[in-house]
Amino acid sequence: MRNPCRYGFPLLLALLGCSQPDQEQDPNRNLKSATWPIFRGDSALTGIAEDRVPENPTLLWTFETGGEIVSTPVIGSGRVYVSSTDGKVYALDVAEGSQVWDFDAGDAVEASPMLLDSVLYVGSLEGVFFALSAETGQVLWKAELGSGVYGSANWAEVGEGAEKSILTGCYDNRLYCFGAVSGELKWTYETENYINGAPATDGRQAVFGGCDAILHIVDVADGSKIGGVDVGSYIPGSAAVVDGHAYVGHYNGGMVCINLADQKIVWNYPEADQEDAFFSSPAVGDDRVVVGSRDEQLHCIDRQTGQKVWTFRTRDKVDSSPVIAGESVFFGSDDGRLYRIDLASGRLLWSYEIGGAITGSPAVAGGGIFVGAEDGSIYAFGEAR
Repeated sequence: MRNPCRYGFPLLLALLGCSQPDQEQDPNRNLKSATWPIFRGDSALTGIAEDRVPENPTLLWTFETGGEIVSTPVIGSGRVYVSSTDGKVYALDVAEGSQVWDFDAGDAVEASPMLLDSVLYVGSLEGVFFALSAETGQVLWKAELGSGVYGSANWAEVGEGAEKSILTGCYDNRLYCFGAVSGELKWTYETENYINGAPATDGRQAVFGGCDAILHIVDVADGSKIGGVDVGSYIPGSAAVVDGHAYVGHYNGGMVCINLADQKIVWNYPEADQEDAFFSSPAVGDDRVVVGSRDEQLHCIDRQTGQKVWTFRTRDKVDSSPVIAGESVFFGSDDGRLYRIDLASGRLLWSYEIGGAITGSPAVAGGGIFVGAEDGSIYAFGEAR
């Protein structure tokens, strides 16, 4: 008999008349390879998930922190990372929800972490911005800013072989750019008011808004101003950047599409302002834009025309930012439910009553849905085991 070690385990099984184990029978296999490294899934903040999601997700595990979770978890290297208003950042096993480590930031953390090259970047309400080892939670470097950080960081690569740049907004009205490894401050860009959400980037320019009602466009290489567009009211959330256009909501109850090249508004939704604000950040698909509103509805908008396609009503405001996963949309509501809606029709496909308000956006990757709630817990859903 040939040495089976030479030809590997599959040949040994074949010689013995055995079938190979079906790796797809292990629901943890996909979870362990799941990747959702930033608040909206990618640097352009599009809110698009690439992985298949089970038709009827099952609650796999929960993990309770000591405060509210208003941020979005991020996922990579077999772990889920989530921040809490108890002042800690937690690393959890993605399949089981068991704690790997926690880091005490010294003050409440409402910003979502951002994962890049085995480093976790996150700011606190005390105004300290941290770079942490994703493996151990050890501080690699930190920077003291002028005020609190409420939005996720982002990153860009400027020039081949150059150190990657980390971008974060702050309530001292500035956008900061740091070297990813060195922590060196590369530049700052000052606005007229608070910066609320995460900056979106296409690798060349950073696009973000805040309480000055301007959608700012900044060169990521040196922080110089490219331009800005007045949207008419302050911007609570983050913009998504797709095909040279930015999509963002504002406090006067409107969503706008902006052509970044000529810095002009292409369409307004709805045509007349409504009273209820858009705190949610949009998900931008091939032909549709989906966003939550404080009018207690999820809105689906035609991406080209800005016309309403459908709305779905919940029982409370929708500050949670939706995620498009295939033909479905996942989002939470302050009514304490996580929803799955059909993208084509706006029909309810599935929901789960958590109880605590869901302000943060779900992370959807590896066949799993991960979301935090204001009851202090993070919930993981996926294929039944």
